[in-house]
Amino acid sequence: MSSRKPKVCQSGEKVQYAALPYRHANGLEVLLLTSRDTGRWVLPKGWPMSGKGPASAAKREALEEAGVVGKIGKRSIGSFHYPKRLADGATVTCEVHIFPLAVERQRARWLEQGQRNRQWFTPQEAAQAVHEPELAALLQALGPTDLK
Repeated sequence: MSSRKPKVCQSGEKVQYAALPYRHANGLEVLLLTSRDTGRWVLPKGWPMSGKGPASAAKREALEEAGVVGKIGKRSIGSFHYPKRLADGATVTCEVHIFPLAVERQRARWLEQGQRNRQWFTPQEAAQAVHEPELAALLQALGPTDLK
């Protein structure tokens, strides 16, 4: 299993990578899941992984946390910041780089299924559901051409 370790960017913030799972059902939809500790709607995200690039790490998080499989974009479509509470109770600011994931399949069973809920939203609904203002703005402005 790959080791996970916080990476620090130039501003001193910790770096994480997120997948933005999406599909075209009745228009564009994005998948959000609940966090394990607060139950807030979030993207699947995590720390960099040894031996994996940013897009591959984001794809792995989407599989583990949300049970989705698909094709990941190689370029980040944006980023957002949020305060992350660590296991020791400390809080650090994380800069999260987002990679689009075209969902091809949703697994009925996945690693964290008993710990999280997942739900499809329109980008506008997702923007209202998340708590991070920068992520909400990115979702609100999301269009099909952003996901390539």
